[in-house]
Amino acid sequence: MPFKKIDVQAEIDKRVETDPAFREAWENSRMEYKILGELTKLRKEKGLSQTELALKTGNKQQVISRIEKNEQSPTLKTLCSMANALGADIKIVPAS
Repeated sequence: MPFKKIDVQAEIDKRVETDPAFREAWENSRMEYKILGELTKLRKEKGLSQTELALKTGNKQQVISRIEKNEQSPTLKTLCSMANALGADIKIVPAS
């Protein structure tokens, strides 16, 4: 059985336009992915392993891994400790 090629972005765009609940969930998850992606990128740029970041934050490596894969939502305290350990600030700015 051949696979059908799907334009995922087009499907998302269509759902965003037609389903208000999906649109809200999509917008909320995009912000979460963006923040976690930035923290992961910064960790890698600093040459830290997940284990090293975990030690600096008082967490286990598995917790850092689950957070980075968005399998677990970090508490605000954990998010701040990760940012502090990476020498970063969390800043809220108006959306552009």
